[in-house]
Amino acid sequence: MRTIAETDLILNADGSVYHLNLLPEDLAPTVITVGDPDRVSEVSKHFDSIELRKGKREFITHTGYLGSKRISVVSTGIGTDNIDIVLNELDALVNIDLASRKVKEQLNSLTIVRIGTSGAIQEHIPIDSILVSEYALGLDALMLYYGYSNTVEEQELIEALNTQVPELKKLNPYFTGAGKILLDRIGAGLQRGITVTAPGFYAPQGRTLRYTTRITDLIGKLNQFNYENQQITNLEMETAGIYALASVLGHQALSVNSILASRVKLEFSKNPQKVVDEAIKLVLERI
Repeated sequence: MRTIAETDLILNADGSVYHLNLLPEDLAPTVITVGDPDRVSEVSKHFDSIELRKGKREFITHTGYLGSKRISVVSTGIGTDNIDIVLNELDALVNIDLASRKVKEQLNSLTIVRIGTSGAIQEHIPIDSILVSEYALGLDALMLYYGYSNTVEEQELIEALNTQVPELKKLNPYFTGAGKILLDRIGAGLQRGITVTAPGFYAPQGRTLRYTTRITDLIGKLNQFNYENQQITNLEMETAGIYALASVLGHQALSVNSILASRVKLEFSKNPQKVVDEAIKLVLERI
């Protein structure tokens, strides 16, 4: 079995993974990811006990117990470039023997739930609501670097998008789905949709400040997409990377979105923290 090179999997002096600064025993089998490092404590304050607090750069981790369930909360920072780091290092903690640098014979599957904020692009989706991502549409370049196979449903969505919004074809968009078990359990009774993961906050999400954009009326083009009654519902910056890498690495993932803005009504939440807190409590009740 191949030994993974020191330059491929970098470890700190104490044997922890390089960016997350975690040892295998620090990580629970259930992981909640949040973008904002400050949001880690907003989740862990609901735990019955916290056994570990660690951090490095934007990557903060709290591990503790909610009842008898052990949970880790990890901040990812913004964007799929950070998701590339976080998902690979989480996987290394459970599926690579860090001492021998060899992949374990018996692989482990993590439960990964993102709690994040997002903007709706469909008029019927209310601000201050919660939406789960049944599928994610990646407009970033991350999966150009990984061997990734689409399901039949994902390939059909790609073909429909290329036909309906041909301007996006040059971006090599990819579709990827949520973990079905998590979607049914945590997403029960919640609105579902297709979440766009953009590689930036401004022009990549159709915002205009002091520049012209290469793709005009991006929001209008996205919200007109419809394939077998499935619509693109919201925009954010991590979900597609989480879903695709979870699929590649054999983990279950779900993204839970607090809708803070309506991009079509040009409105923003008057109390964004309230809906984020509601999403946190909902996930912790169902996880």
